[in-house]
Amino acid sequence: MRDTTAAAERIVAGLSLDDKIRLLSGKDLWTTEEAPGAPSIMVTDGPHGLRKQLATGDTLELGKSAPATCFPTAAALGSSWDTELLEEVGEALGRECRAENVGVLLGPGLNLKRHAAGGRTFEYFSEDPFLSGHMAAALVKGVQSQGVGTSIKHYVANNQEHRRMTIDTIIDERTFRELYLTGFEIAVRESKPWTIMSSYNLVNGEHVGESRTLMTTILREEFGFDGLAMTDWGATYDRPAAVHAGLDLEMPGSNGSWDEAVKDAVASGTLSEADVDLAAVRVLDMALRAQVPDAGPADFDAHHALARRAAAAGSVLLTNDGILPLKPKGTIAVIGAFAEAPRYQGAGSSLVTATKVDAFLPLFRDALGAKATVTYAPGYDARTGAATKEQLDEARAAASGADTVVLLVGLPSALESEGFDRTTLRLPDGHEALIAAVTEANPKTVVVMLNGGAVVTPWADKPAAILEAYLGGQAGGGAIADVLLGVAEPGGRLAESFPVAQQDVAADRNFPGGLTQVEYREGLYVGYRFHDSAGVPARFPFGHGLSYTSFGYSGLSARKSGDGYTVTVTVTNTGKRAGSEVVQLYVRDVESTVYRPAKELRAFAKVALAPGESQKVTLRLDRRAFAVWDVAAHAWLVEVGEFELLVGSSSVDIRERKIVKVASDDVLAPSAGPVDFVATDEEFAAMLGHAIPTARPVLPFTLDSTLGDLTISPVGRRVVAAVKKQVEKQFNLADAAPDDAQAGMFASILEELPVRGLSMMSDGKVSLTSAKRLVRILNLTTPKAWGKR
Repeated sequence: MRDTTAAAERIVAGLSLDDKIRLLSGKDLWTTEEAPGAPSIMVTDGPHGLRKQLATGDTLELGKSAPATCFPTAAALGSSWDTELLEEVGEALGRECRAENVGVLLGPGLNLKRHAAGGRTFEYFSEDPFLSGHMAAALVKGVQSQGVGTSIKHYVANNQEHRRMTIDTIIDERTFRELYLTGFEIAVRESKPWTIMSSYNLVNGEHVGESRTLMTTILREEFGFDGLAMTDWGATYDRPAAVHAGLDLEMPGSNGSWDEAVKDAVASGTLSEADVDLAAVRVLDMALRAQVPDAGPADFDAHHALARRAAAAGSVLLTNDGILPLKPKGTIAVIGAFAEAPRYQGAGSSLVTATKVDAFLPLFRDALGAKATVTYAPGYDARTGAATKEQLDEARAAASGADTVVLLVGLPSALESEGFDRTTLRLPDGHEALIAAVTEANPKTVVVMLNGGAVVTPWADKPAAILEAYLGGQAGGGAIADVLLGVAEPGGRLAESFPVAQQDVAADRNFPGGLTQVEYREGLYVGYRFHDSAGVPARFPFGHGLSYTSFGYSGLSARKSGDGYTVTVTVTNTGKRAGSEVVQLYVRDVESTVYRPAKELRAFAKVALAPGESQKVTLRLDRRAFAVWDVAAHAWLVEVGEFELLVGSSSVDIRERKIVKVASDDVLAPSAGPVDFVATDEEFAAMLGHAIPTARPVLPFTLDSTLGDLTISPVGRRVVAAVKKQVEKQFNLADAAPDDAQAGMFASILEELPVRGLSMMSDGKVSLTSAKRLVRILNLTTPKAWGKR
């Protein structure tokens, strides 16, 4: 037992039931309640940078926060495949938290990229749970090494923004275990995060935060989580049930809205006081752990340099005909408004007030000096992405008059944000028109993409090179210049597949689902697991990334080690430049009696090599690397037989292969998946083990009905108009939406906010009693036929 836990238990033992219950809700938006001997602490947003709100604790103002280093988003950090780098970034984040007296940083995000159109994929690492879990664990270790807690989120199966507060995720147990829980399991076991944040959504008909199976049996008893579990902001549905489930802290504070319900549950015996005690101990334990002396001001210059290095490490060179690195000579046309108004971070609760922002154009000019002439044309509107005829003509002229072109395109912030999903994987029409015009005028064009998630690239064979820079943080502009000129290498490898077309995503047919339910009919076929199994090639496969040098693989060997294998392979830099390679080890069951993807990532390592240098890389596979989740046994089982070890530089670029024989006495139950990679009704019912649930109807209204649902009723429309006006005033939304993305996010939140959330997110100004009364009135005045939409 930790010393802080023992101290927390002593404090809780001296508190009244009322005082203990009060500890289970936040004091306001960002702080916890204090107790004698345990102070209140602040928790803040910030997967890739501290977002400490400067406004008062009862308002939500995303654009007003203390200056902090905006590191690359998780999409970029994940593509670095560099756990040491992520730990270093985490340490810097922890130091900035300590400088601002922040006790817990709310991140990293750990949800899987089921579909690239998910609006928040820029906050998540990968489509693969093994990679996601290890990258998250490294970041957590770094932050917590500084005496600051983390909160891995959003637990669990929160893979879209569409109706995220109320959607019911229907998913079979095997897929749930092997994909959506595994990343959290790895992060919990490896890094012991102080806290975990529950998601808004339901899983198979049960709110995550009210599920004792998810919050206690799996998370605590199986994974070994020993910290505090908190809600996402406003994700409280039944507080007494959640306390019993193991969800300790309601955030933000709702001014006691649930206190009487919790107290009544204890009095009636439906909730034990021991459950309340345990949750209160965890709240105070977290607060006591966060009492680390102030480390003084953060070194923002050093952190900016680290952010620049991390952005380069996460940049992925998708294609290159030899034009890169650029030769600093002649005339180089820079085209694209992002060159001077960079897109460097996502929108929503992760929005960081950067200490400074590097724009690419001036840094590129400075780096070239007098060696080359740089011309510039904006090409499109940075805010909307639209391109006028005049802008296209100007860009075409600039390109035709240059020796080489650097063209910056991507996704304007209004197209990807927390709160809503993308409707297409294509770039804006203006950007695609610009690519066509510029590459036609000058084929010696390098396209640099600034976006938070995978896009389709029907134009990919037109440029001489494509660099995926993702959302590279405040120093991303300098990192792009470094990579293009060869000062730094493009160190990234894709942590997600880039499909040829959106319909090539297996989840696309069931994304984002209906009004109340989304079905994961693709099962295990997510990302490369689909592309490589179905024979539907990705445009740019998982793990892909070119270098400015080349690498050879040789001498693959595998020897038994405990119940697994130790695998070694020699990697040699066969080129003329120093560079780094990501060695990827996939496992394939040669002859499986249950359905499995063609291959699955089971180990990786990033190695840096000088020209001509060789290094023996060691990768370890434990028993779990060969296992599947057996639903009947409710355990990880291994089928006896041959497995193929596949080592290479992407999921399709396999350089070395070796067959190993795995011994096992396990007997696996039959498990069939979708024959055509997206389950039929019959197949999905078989995967679930029961009939496909009927989606919840919109009527009658409940406390889980959204404000948007209420507008099917004329009375509801009037009520919602009044509620929205009050909510906008309460949270200063008129001042909190500085751009299109923020405006879109807030519009989505207000549309999809559950009626119950009016109490949770209004500091208790709208009582639960009032919310229930509203539901009753609307059900009495709304014909059921109006709910058929």
